[in-house]
Amino acid sequence: MQRLSQSGPFWFILSCFAFASMWVMIRYAASMLHSFEIVFFRNLIGLCFLMPMILRTPGLIQRARLPLHLARATSGFIATMCTFYAVANAPLADALAINYTAPLFGTLGAVLVLGERIRARRIAALAVGFVGMLLVLRPGAVPLTPGIVAAIVSAVSTGYSIVAMRSLVGVDDPRAVAAWAFILTTLPSLAVALFVWQIPPVAVWPLLVGIGAAAAIGQLSLTQAFSLSEASAVLPLDFVRFGLVTAAGVLLFDERYDAITLAGGALILGSTIYLAWREAQLKRTEKSPDAAG
Repeated sequence: MQRLSQSGPFWFILSCFAFASMWVMIRYAASMLHSFEIVFFRNLIGLCFLMPMILRTPGLIQRARLPLHLARATSGFIATMCTFYAVANAPLADALAINYTAPLFGTLGAVLVLGERIRARRIAALAVGFVGMLLVLRPGAVPLTPGIVAAIVSAVSTGYSIVAMRSLVGVDDPRAVAAWAFILTTLPSLAVALFVWQIPPVAVWPLLVGIGAAAAIGQLSLTQAFSLSEASAVLPLDFVRFGLVTAAGVLLFDERYDAITLAGGALILGSTIYLAWREAQLKRTEKSPDAAG
């Protein structure tokens, strides 16, 4: 039976609203500040929001699994830098659709790095997802801008982060997983931001605070959702984020999307949902006492 806590979907939908609002604020802030500097303030302010929780919870931050957290933080750092650049410089729905391919790269990485075996149905789902990516990118027909390239690099990096994350699932407190992500990336993001540093104008500060708060809420909500429910149970709800971000692009930034781009995004998201569902099915089969080999 599928594990579905009543509060799991609530936390996942909350993360959808948090991340969608963060993308909108990034786009506005990027008109006043370089995206790399925005990443630093996202990490710093997000960490400040998490500090009361960290200080009130003795033993939450432990170094026993630091190498795993470091591996995840490294790929997450690259992914965040590229995602913020993509949000600032590419159409929002395109950037999000490409971002959805991260689990596809994660599955591919598990095969290549961890030696996992996948069968025909998951191979077919991977193929469908990458067809969706081609529909969004349309090589030769749609310009391969730096923003789109950044979105692709972000998806690959996030995919590696998913592979690194597997060793932490069900082992660490989800709050610790979220906290380590901010702790380990704040100083590296400052080092990169210094190359493009400028004094943030007064008008951008409310957006920076909002971005940091939304990032902290989104990370905590997402890890909480996955700790309460299987990914296959809540990932279908990610259509909420796709709808919110697409609507924001149209209504707030006058972006226009054609049916092919939206269809590609739907194919990508659909394939990631199927992969999560199929993986959950296989895990239940392996745990079943009646499972044959």
